[in-house]
Amino acid sequence: MTCIAVDDEPLALDQMVDFITKMPCLDLKATFKKGIDAMIYIKENKTDLVFLDVHLEDISGIQILRTLKQKPFVILTTAYDQYALEGYELDVNDYLLKPISFERFVKAVEKIQDLGSLNRPPSEPIAVPALPPEYIFVKADYKMQKIILKDILFIEGYRDYMKFHLYQKKPVVSLLSFRKIESILPHQEFVRIHKSFLVSVDKIDTIGKNAVKIGEHTIPVGEAFKESFFKYLEEKELLK
Repeated sequence: MTCIAVDDEPLALDQMVDFITKMPCLDLKATFKKGIDAMIYIKENKTDLVFLDVHLEDISGIQILRTLKQKPFVILTTAYDQYALEGYELDVNDYLLKPISFERFVKAVEKIQDLGSLNRPPSEPIAVPALPPEYIFVKADYKMQKIILKDILFIEGYRDYMKFHLYQKKPVVSLLSFRKIESILPHQEFVRIHKSFLVSVDKIDTIGKNAVKIGEHTIPVGEAFKESFFKYLEEKELLK
């Protein structure tokens, strides 16, 4: 975890450096006695954690925090406890009151570690991957037909039409292209094995050299797709 220390008191800064170097999880990149220099560094360099003194000669630690759009993790250090509330209002992660004991310092660092994603500032939103769809609607017989993805056994192509073979349901025929349907279906669940066939992997019962079986259906594996199909199975660790 990269960090910097900011304090205009030489003895306090030396103590902070000593504490940081004792922690294997911390990588001290720089120290600053002036707040302006620290503020510029934070804005120009990726920093996971800042040990920031509230009282500095040129600009206060609170003022520095107010200028930052993307804040790293911040642990305030000060001899005055009246700034605790204001610090927490600025999303400060901990507050160390001087004189600081090593035990209290370790506790603060462990708190930061417990917060999770150490390489991402806490103010940065966490990207949540979109879940694959559970069903789609396709145009069939002059209406939009709902198809549940888990019901799909395989899809058969007829020029500009797709025939959806479904579990315990009648097939559905729709005006679609393979390019379109492949862009919709989750790639981890469906794979193209022939120019005319796209199959649901977990519905495959047996795999032969040139064909797969899904229930009573025997589906050919095209020469142009054989290598990519077996590579897909190996990458998914489905071949033992």
